[in-house]
Amino acid sequence: MLILGIESATAQVGCAIGTGDGVLAAARSARGRRHAESLAPQIQFVVEQAGVTLGDVSVVAVDVGPGLYTGLRVGVTTAVATAHALDVPVVGVMSLDLLAFPVRLTDRRIVAVIDARRGEVFHAAYRAVPGGVQRTTEPAVDPPAELQAEIVAGGEETLVVGDGALRHREVFAAVSEVEIADPGFAHPSASALVELAHARAVREEFVRPDQIAPLYLRQPDAVAHFDAGVRR
Repeated sequence: MLILGIESATAQVGCAIGTGDGVLAAARSARGRRHAESLAPQIQFVVEQAGVTLGDVSVVAVDVGPGLYTGLRVGVTTAVATAHALDVPVVGVMSLDLLAFPVRLTDRRIVAVIDARRGEVFHAAYRAVPGGVQRTTEPAVDPPAELQAEIVAGGEETLVVGDGALRHREVFAAVSEVEIADPGFAHPSASALVELAHARAVREEFVRPDQIAPLYLRQPDAVAHFDAGVRR
């Protein structure tokens, strides 16, 4: 089973291709490049590096968010179009899962944190389990100070991971029980997407391309700014 993974929930864009035996090839963009301009050449690159053709792909996996509105829209649209063209199913994986999975080798509680801008973060908590991670809270969007208060109230040793943790480092570093993960884990991983999607594909947890939808958690910035202007 050959899986193509497309990840574009944050400022970094990534693609990977692999099987149950591991990732064959992966790529990610430099910070600041536009999502739409990055994805097509990245898909072509990983396919060529893996020594396969796009027609060999049997599942398309995509990061469904939460994350940046434009990035999610571009990633999901690309995944749906690719799956339609290849007539293959889609597996959707949440961005916060993709942050937690690579740092699962810890005894600490894991809190994945993505910068949501506008002074907020997307977040969810996890525990390491054999073979992966288990989400213990529903994804939410809150100011960093509110998430900090939740962590303090929990009273557990906690590993926070993601660009939201780095953006608001001073908030989380003020808690003695908190460790902030290395910046190398700041963005969701397309390689982790392929690994997690393979496990779900084996369980046949597919969706049709027309059923996949981004998880935004809040309205886009442009709509929020328009609404604020109307209320003035």
